Parts: sequence; C-alpha cells; structure tokens
Amino acid sequence: MKRSIFLLAMLICAGKAFSQKFDLQKMLAQRKLAGVPGNDAQPTQNGNKKGITIKNNMWLTGVDFSYGTIEADIKGRNEFLHSFPGIAFHAADTSKNYDVVYFRPFNFQHADTSRRKWSVQYMSLPEYPYDRLRKENTGQFENEILPNPKPEDWIHARIVVSRDSIRVYVNGMNRPSLVTKNLQNRAHGQVGLWADLTTADFANLSIKKEE
Repeated sequence: MKRSIFLLAMLICAGKAFSQKFDLQKMLAQRKLAGVPGNDAQPTQNGNKKGITIKNNMWLTGVDFSYGTIEADIKGRNEFLHSFPGIAFHAADTSKNYDVVYFRPFNFQHADTSRRKWSVQYMSLPEYPYDRLRKENTGQFENEILPNPKPEDWIHARIVVSRDSIRVYVNGMNRPSLVTKNLQNRAHGQVGLWADLTTADFANLSIKKEE
C-alpha cells in the first residue's frame, strides 16, 4: 500500500515537472532573453500583468519545447499594419526557421468582416509564410476571434501544439479561435516572444510540455 502511494506521488510530481511559469522581468534582468541588437526591451506592469515590452522578437534561452501548451497574456497596438504580437515555437534558429501564432489587433473589430477573419494567424517559416497560405489555402490558417477583443486590450492566448494540429484559444474560451494542421516536421525547438519589428507587451508566460 505504501509503495503504491509512493509511486502515485512520484507520478504526480513528474507531471508537475513538465509545467513551468516564467518571470519575464526576471529573465530580462538575468539576460535569459535574447534579442537582436537594438531591441530595447523594458519591464512593464498593468495590474496583474507583470511583464515586458519588446520592440522585436525575443527568444527564451535554454528552453526547448516539443509538444504541449504555451500560454501568455499579450497586448499589441491598434495601429494598422503595425502590430503583430505572437508566440514562436519549434525554432531551429531565430532568423527564419520556426513556427508562429500571431495576432493582428487592428483587425479584431474592423468594420470589414473579411479583415476580422485575419485576426489570428498560424504560419511556418520559411516554407509557409502568411501570404502563401492565404493565397493557396484561403481561410484555413487564419480566423476571426469571437467574441471580438478590443484592439487595445490585453488578450490571453493558449496555444496547444500537437504533432498533427495547432489550436489557439483566446480569453478563456472553450471553443478555439483557430484550428489548423501542423505544417512542419520539426519536433522541437526554441520558444520566442514574437513582435516582427513592432512593439508588444507580454506577461504571465507558462509552458506545459507533453510527451
């Protein structure tokens, strides 16, 4: 009986070991976030959103992600064609070999219904950029977010990555805003806070890895 309880406790502890929360401000201070030269990242605080503001992509050093769930609070800007915050993963390098789920806040509540369908996007670089996916697979790799968030507000993104699919849940909704197939054969890689030469805020990052 004692042995069974011990084994159960070990399994529970092992399961918890796969989940990790990241203090982005602490990581920034300890230089555990790597960015391009000139990327002036700064601490930011808004209520329980204790995080950082970045002006281009930042990469978590020493973190390798395979499959599981990445969650974060994200805030872009309501600036047309100048705000693309998101999460990159499975990065073979930090230039153009990674997958990314990102958002276009300026489209969240756009009067044009077709533009609202361009609110959340998945792409896999370098082979599958957004324009190729939009042209060859219209409506399959981007979608509207319902209910529509305000462009200037924080959103909570939960990105579930499996071998076959990518699912994106926004603001605690049970129904995903986007469901797509996984376009890459890369089974693991680096994780990044993605802004694509724009300004964005990130907070409350957590990663749950699954075998």
